[in-house]
Amino acid sequence: MFNEDKLDSIITEYKKQFIQSQWPKEKFKWEAVKCFQDNWDISTDNFIEMLINSLAKTGNLLSSKNNFPKDTIINLSKLYPNEVRKMFIELFDENKNIYKRISTFKENSEALFKKSQKIGNSHYQTENAITTYLWLRYPDKYYIYKFSEVVAVSNELESNYIFKRGKFANNIENFFNFYDEICSKLQSDTELKSMLNSVITDTCYSDPKLKTLTLDVGFFISRYYSNENDSDILANEWEPTDYSPKLSIEDWENLLNDPDIFDEKSLKVMKCIKDCGGTASCTQLSRVYGDTINFYNTTSSNLAKRIVEKTGCPKPAGIKNNKWWSVLYLGRSAEKNEEGSFIWKLRDELSEALNKVDLSYIDKKNSTDFSLNQKKKYTKENFLKDVYISEEKYDKLVTVLKRKKNIILQGAPGVGKTFLAKRLAYSIMGEKDDERVKFIQFHQNYSYEDFVMGYKPIKEGFELKYGIFYNFCQKATKNPDKDYFFIIDEINRGNLSKIFGELLMLIEADYRDEKATLAYDGLDFSVPKNLHIIGMMNIADRSLAMIDYALRRRFSFFDIEPAFDSEGFSNYQKEFSNNTFDRLIKKIKELNTEITQDKSLGKGFCIGHSYFCNTEECTLEWMKNIVEFDIFPMLSEYWFDDESKLNEWKDILYGVFK
Repeated sequence: MFNEDKLDSIITEYKKQFIQSQWPKEKFKWEAVKCFQDNWDISTDNFIEMLINSLAKTGNLLSSKNNFPKDTIINLSKLYPNEVRKMFIELFDENKNIYKRISTFKENSEALFKKSQKIGNSHYQTENAITTYLWLRYPDKYYIYKFSEVVAVSNELESNYIFKRGKFANNIENFFNFYDEICSKLQSDTELKSMLNSVITDTCYSDPKLKTLTLDVGFFISRYYSNENDSDILANEWEPTDYSPKLSIEDWENLLNDPDIFDEKSLKVMKCIKDCGGTASCTQLSRVYGDTINFYNTTSSNLAKRIVEKTGCPKPAGIKNNKWWSVLYLGRSAEKNEEGSFIWKLRDELSEALNKVDLSYIDKKNSTDFSLNQKKKYTKENFLKDVYISEEKYDKLVTVLKRKKNIILQGAPGVGKTFLAKRLAYSIMGEKDDERVKFIQFHQNYSYEDFVMGYKPIKEGFELKYGIFYNFCQKATKNPDKDYFFIIDEINRGNLSKIFGELLMLIEADYRDEKATLAYDGLDFSVPKNLHIIGMMNIADRSLAMIDYALRRRFSFFDIEPAFDSEGFSNYQKEFSNNTFDRLIKKIKELNTEITQDKSLGKGFCIGHSYFCNTEECTLEWMKNIVEFDIFPMLSEYWFDDESKLNEWKDILYGVFK
């Protein structure tokens, strides 16, 4: 049940906007279904090509933010076509329980992803992606499930359906029942049905049951009506939204086969991005595949210029030298947990064309034009300029790390721990040498076998594989005169005693270079003295267990706090000379005082300064986005049981902009 009067008023507004606004932007949903229906054939001999063609029109339905289920499932199908085919057969088996089907598809995706470890950082096959596949296959029965969206719709319509995080089985049942009720209401609206029929073309699914229309109405409610202001939806938008090179898959394929357009450097960039799942920052590409950040920027810009000259395709309006990338990619600013400052995503047509081109001969490492031996110097002075801490604190940090060899940076979200860790390593090395820095992130499934060594399945049986830490230690051992740094993000998310195993003793400063026999291969192994371990943890994460005591003794702990009062941030703030920004920072500092004094929170839950950094222009929109999409979600978690305090601070922070 829900408030039908509210839905009536929303439908009235929806119909006002449908022809001129809503349909042009959302038509692709109906086209996606038509494309899938026209191409899907589970029994085809060429399953991979069929899958690519079936998903060709899905757009941001299966590619958004830092989430790329389409590219990943296609890459998995290339490696394991029979397994992926079987996954879809089981998913589309209507004789089985829907929750079980979705769960099984997700579990099998995880298993194949772990088996390959060649296709990016995640399998991305979430409930949202899997219900998208179901909707594409059975558009007269299913809708796309997205927790934040359905919660927003439920709240706006004052429904009696309950949706709780972590309760997917109940949520999915309630979701379909809820949207079926909305659909029934839409089916009785003859004017709305007539409007839809008037715009449906041959490229669109006819939507006789209005299930896709219901899905679109839900999106309309969550996007334009909900007070929740779904940050996931808003953040999913890529730029530019008003430009396309208007090149088909075939056009791109022809260009890719033209050596005058796509030279070896250009193909390397394409291969690197493709192997990252179709999305990456230049910083990430530089770290993973070598070459400088400028190599990826310059190569992409020059390539785009050649394409425009060759094809006569539209040149982006008002283009500047650093915007040529939009011919090849969509882009967005990186989020706080992402590496780099700007993320590229291959245009869909280019990505599809790359699937048809053989790039196996392209070497992703060590371009001859940009030597990796040319390292940029990085000193203590560079660190103090980049990181907002005092010189005294920096000196203490370096002293502790060199003495203890192992340190954990702990602090509230947004204090810049990851940013600090890498630059701390650079400053001690005296140069930006990413070959001597290894960055990983722990999670609950991370194991000793991933970290040190273990047996992994191969066609003939099992093979002993060495883990990332083992290999990095070997690398450091070969260069004893140089410092190496192993950085572990979210270190308290892993089972640390299990991950480190017998290395728990070897990482101690007093036992460095001491040999111990490893369980798997029976060989002697040591952790070299020139290797330093930097861990990071958010002490505000209430869901995490405390650090194992045995490991705690082997690490020093260093508090990283919000740096709003530091000299560096003060200078950064003064450069903007923006009164609104000054007022906002003042209120954030007052907010941190209240958080610190709150007995259920404390200083570990304060708002970090990094949320307000890394921008070249201090615009009103930028500030509002930080407050709305970064600060408020945290406060909602902090004070979920104190609505009056939450609303008080919403009024205070919104008041800054009045």
